[in-house]
Amino acid sequence: MSYHKRRRDVLKTVGVAGAIGLAGCSGDGGDGGDGSDGSDGSDGGDGGDGGDGGDGGSGGGAPDLLTVIGYPESGIQLFRDYYAASDGSEDILIPDGLQDPSLPGQVGNEMANVTGTAPAAGGPNQEAFEGLYQDAYDETPGVFTSQSYDSAAALILANVAAGENSGTAIRDQLRRIANPDGTAYGPGEFLDAVEAAANGENINYQGASSAVNFDQNGDPASAAYSIWEFAGQSADSVDVQETQSFEGENPDGAGPSADSSPGGLGREVSVGILLPETGDLASTGQPMIRAAEIPAQQINDSDLDLTVDAQFEDTNTSPDQGVSGAESLVSSGVPAVCGTASSGVNVPVCQETLIPNEVVGCSPSSTALSVTNLDDDDYIFRTAPSDQLQGRVMAQVASERLGASTAATLYVNNDYGQQLSERFSNVFEDTFDGEVYDQISFNIGESSYSNVVEQALSSGN
Repeated sequence: MSYHKRRRDVLKTVGVAGAIGLAGCSGDGGDGGDGSDGSDGSDGGDGGDGGDGGDGGSGGGAPDLLTVIGYPESGIQLFRDYYAASDGSEDILIPDGLQDPSLPGQVGNEMANVTGTAPAAGGPNQEAFEGLYQDAYDETPGVFTSQSYDSAAALILANVAAGENSGTAIRDQLRRIANPDGTAYGPGEFLDAVEAAANGENINYQGASSAVNFDQNGDPASAAYSIWEFAGQSADSVDVQETQSFEGENPDGAGPSADSSPGGLGREVSVGILLPETGDLASTGQPMIRAAEIPAQQINDSDLDLTVDAQFEDTNTSPDQGVSGAESLVSSGVPAVCGTASSGVNVPVCQETLIPNEVVGCSPSSTALSVTNLDDDDYIFRTAPSDQLQGRVMAQVASERLGASTAATLYVNNDYGQQLSERFSNVFEDTFDGEVYDQISFNIGESSYSNVVEQALSSGN
């Protein structure tokens, strides 16, 4: 079952400039243009509200472009139904939630008409992280793995700087160890950074995914995005066409921070990892978990007079299990959590468990706009950029790279899907003079998506 909203009946809730001003843009050239951010692995619930609305766009046949926002497990059936109904002549644009290189093999199609966008490992220490991951697991890191490493590393450094397993103390140290000014350290110098933080020194962690400068909302102040394509039915990676870096209006970050760091050695640091080992985001979540475990391994394998107790809970890409896992971590005394992966899980976990218990959350991949707007008393951070930026990147790719002037969106029925669909649609129409015929929701776990696919393909009629 789904509901859909015709564009003429939708109130535009996010302006073109939105909450993030783009002050700068640098990249490899190409068709990308400016600004995007975050994707997500969200999940759960039936999502947004709204009605079926009137009778559709201005007409004129099928849309040039389909934008599909969802996750791999449901995406397998959705794309099977799409290729059963279409010859693949439409361009399809997807965000990082569907960046699974095994998808074409499971769908049984090369998916050559699909282009993707995704937050990239565009930080100053990307290569150092890739080397650490390759050495640890003998495989190439995937989407959101750099953000996962940076999340766990930042939480551990803030804990060491605070000198205690206290959520409030860690919160107050996060910007001090991450934002300028201070001595710069990256993943390759992580142990040196830990020792410096333990000695009360002012450090500036420079990450793999970005510079890891937190703004006043706890969001990244800069981000990189890749434009990619599937590499075939037997591939184990995607083909990245180009990567571009984008900065917000305060690239050095902003927000409250402690003036000093107590530090200290001879103690155990506690950190939680709350990510999806199972469920709709399992294929994305498992490499993220491995990446998040590396900083603790670095310390525990060293001769530093510190140890890290990293406790893991599986969200199963489910709000209920995510909350249950968070409650288990809180009951164990964990003061800070790397997680969760998806906004549909992250929002209830933050509201029901982390914020009330004054536990810091730092998500590596939850990108929905609703995370920025949480009433969180500054306990909620993320190393993945907001979909405020990602929606703009997708709209620009749709218009400038793919040459689309009309589109329809299919989106998973939760905060992540609904908000990214809205953001893409608003920017595509307001900035790039496109027309979105229809926005159509779908639910996770359906046995067939033929109905919503047909709605999208015929939305311009």
